[in-house]
Amino acid sequence: MSAPTHTPPLPASRGGVDIRLPWWALVLPTLAFVALLAIVLNPTDAHAASGDPLVTQFLERVQQLIRR
Repeated sequence: MSAPTHTPPLPASRGGVDIRLPWWALVLPTLAFVALLAIVLNPTDAHAASGDPLVTQFLERVQQLIRR
Protein backbone atom coordinates (compact mmCIF):
# COMPACT_ATOMS: atom_id res chain seq x y z
CA MET A 1 0.00 0.00 0.00
CA SER A 2 1.47 3.36 -0.99
CA ALA A 3 1.35 6.42 1.19
CA PRO A 4 -0.16 9.61 -0.24
CA THR A 5 2.35 12.31 -1.11
CA HIS A 6 1.74 15.93 -0.37
CA THR A 7 2.89 18.54 -2.85
CA PRO A 8 3.57 22.07 -1.66
CA PRO A 9 0.96 24.61 -2.73
CA LEU A 10 1.79 26.87 -5.65
CA PRO A 11 2.35 30.54 -4.87
CA ALA A 12 -0.72 32.69 -5.36
CA SER A 13 -0.75 34.49 -8.67
CA ARG A 14 -1.99 38.03 -9.04
CA GLY A 15 -3.99 37.31 -12.17
CA GLY A 16 -1.25 37.64 -14.77
CA VAL A 17 2.40 37.83 -15.57
CA ASP A 18 4.24 40.57 -13.73
CA ILE A 19 6.91 41.75 -16.16
CA ARG A 20 8.09 45.34 -15.91
CA LEU A 21 9.87 46.93 -18.85
CA PRO A 22 11.88 50.11 -18.64
CA TRP A 23 10.31 53.12 -20.38
CA TRP A 24 12.87 53.09 -23.18
CA ALA A 25 12.08 49.49 -24.12
CA LEU A 26 8.82 50.71 -25.64
CA VAL A 27 9.75 54.26 -26.64
CA LEU A 28 12.87 53.54 -28.69
CA PRO A 29 11.34 50.95 -31.04
CA THR A 30 8.30 53.21 -31.46
CA LEU A 31 10.49 56.18 -32.39
CA ALA A 32 12.48 54.05 -34.84
CA PHE A 33 9.28 52.81 -36.47
CA VAL A 34 7.86 56.33 -36.80
CA ALA A 35 11.12 57.64 -38.28
CA LEU A 36 11.29 54.86 -40.87
CA LEU A 37 7.63 55.29 -41.71
CA ALA A 38 8.17 59.02 -42.25
CA ILE A 39 11.06 58.30 -44.62
CA VAL A 40 9.00 55.79 -46.60
CA LEU A 41 6.00 58.10 -46.85
CA ASN A 42 8.09 61.16 -47.79
CA PRO A 43 11.11 59.95 -49.81
CA THR A 44 12.13 63.51 -50.76
CA ASP A 45 13.71 63.78 -47.31
CA ALA A 46 15.84 60.70 -47.97
CA HIS A 47 18.84 62.30 -49.67
CA ALA A 48 20.86 59.07 -49.79
CA ALA A 49 18.62 57.70 -52.57
CA SER A 50 19.83 60.28 -55.08
CA GLY A 51 23.18 58.61 -55.84
CA ASP A 52 22.67 55.41 -57.84
CA PRO A 53 19.89 55.38 -60.47
CA LEU A 54 19.31 51.66 -59.91
CA VAL A 55 18.65 52.24 -56.21
CA THR A 56 16.39 55.20 -57.03
CA GLN A 57 14.38 53.14 -59.51
CA PHE A 58 14.06 50.32 -57.01
CA LEU A 59 12.84 52.65 -54.27
CA GLU A 60 10.33 54.27 -56.64
CA ARG A 61 9.01 50.82 -57.58
CA VAL A 62 8.65 49.85 -53.90
CA GLN A 63 6.81 53.11 -53.24
CA GLN A 64 4.43 52.41 -56.14
CA LEU A 65 3.71 48.94 -54.81
CA ILE A 66 2.99 50.30 -51.35
CA ARG A 67 0.55 52.89 -52.71
CA ARG A 68 -1.60 50.24 -54.39
